[in-house]
Amino acid sequence: MEEAVQTQTAPPRGNAPLFANRDLLRLLWPLVIEQTLAALVGMSDTVMVSSVGEAAISGVSLVDMINNLIINVFAALATGGAVVTSQFLGARKPQDASRSAGQLVTLSALLGVAVAAFCLLLRTPLLRLFFGTITDDVMREALIYFTITSLSYPFLALYNAGAAIFRSCGNSAVSMKVSLLMNVVNIAGNALCVFVLKMGTAGVAVPTLVSRALGAVIILALAAAAHDNPARVTWDGVRRLEGRMARSILYIGIPSALENSLFQLGRVLVVSMISLFGTVHISANAVANNLDNIGCIVGQAVGLGMITVVGRCVGAGDLKQAAYYTKKLMLWDYLVQGAANAAVLLLLPRLLGMYTLSDETWRLAWLLVMIHAGSGILLWPAGFVLPNALRAANDVKFTMCVSILSMAVWRLGLSYVLCVQMEMGAVGVWIAMVVDWVCRVSCFVGRFASGAWRKKCQPKPAAGG
Repeated sequence: MEEAVQTQTAPPRGNAPLFANRDLLRLLWPLVIEQTLAALVGMSDTVMVSSVGEAAISGVSLVDMINNLIINVFAALATGGAVVTSQFLGARKPQDASRSAGQLVTLSALLGVAVAAFCLLLRTPLLRLFFGTITDDVMREALIYFTITSLSYPFLALYNAGAAIFRSCGNSAVSMKVSLLMNVVNIAGNALCVFVLKMGTAGVAVPTLVSRALGAVIILALAAAAHDNPARVTWDGVRRLEGRMARSILYIGIPSALENSLFQLGRVLVVSMISLFGTVHISANAVANNLDNIGCIVGQAVGLGMITVVGRCVGAGDLKQAAYYTKKLMLWDYLVQGAANAAVLLLLPRLLGMYTLSDETWRLAWLLVMIHAGSGILLWPAGFVLPNALRAANDVKFTMCVSILSMAVWRLGLSYVLCVQMEMGAVGVWIAMVVDWVCRVSCFVGRFASGAWRKKCQPKPAAGG
């Protein structure tokens, strides 16, 4: 157990290193670009819709909280597929890796259609449930945006599956290129529909639907056509569910989905608390969330890369290298993400100047970003990147329990006390968020340092059948 807490500056002796620095960089830099594009598109949506009015920006931001919940469910299922596929590749079982990739596509398609149907049928009750206190004009804009973006859920689920498959193979450049195309279509469509066609809130929703459909078709076509892909998607792997293989994916995916969905549900609930304080607090919270994404771009990319790297090490049965590469990627993330958050703080007045905001909303957004970026430099990587290493080592139940309990006690419970009872509004919610981060960091760092995660590893994953 001691190896997990030793400081290593070179790969452990014995087995040949599974990843050279150039391999890690080749995996990570496309992920950084992809996450950057996603953040920029989110910012462009908010900037463009802000020209329609604060009711529109509020409606879009509220629905995006639900959309983020759905996105994280799809991402969690993709994580399950990525872990299983990475472990098969590490164990040098390409046929099983290909079958697991096909099963991921099938499961993603089923989930995407089911979630879309549920949200379309219950869109009004869902919005009333979460945000019943909002004004009629905000509700009207939210319904327009929610209806159109719900249609994109099946395509989003399939795109996530395809991207996860390529990342498992270490070929993140493919998902980056497809993401680039999607984002270009989205931004150009936003500009056309909002400023030229004057479609209002629908003007940022329709391009989202079109870009996600295009991205899903392209990335799945590439996953099926790439004969040199060790996890190539084939019709035989997609057409029917295989019990053991599907269970292997869901073993990782379900706890991750439960964890991520409850986390995002918690965020929706705290936003419903913020909505009690009016449009200024809702808009400031939306803008701050956009800008905070800039400081998290590198961390999100490293978290995705961590799944591939640690999953390969676990599949190869080399837990010493799994521990070594976890520490190495965490160090890289702290250095680069710290610099990114510092840049956000230095450039904050200019960044806020991109939005059409009242003075009161501007000041509140400034304070919220200061809280997030300042605390994120120290806490965010250990709280949100490190647990991906544990998930890739099959230690999913621990990360799920910590995340759910910390969310319930701190982000929800403390938010209610500070935001509602003490009437601190959005500021109270963000203070509770930082306390939640401290709890997560303490638990995840302790788990990794103790080496308890090693007991969950299955170095040679069994083939599905």
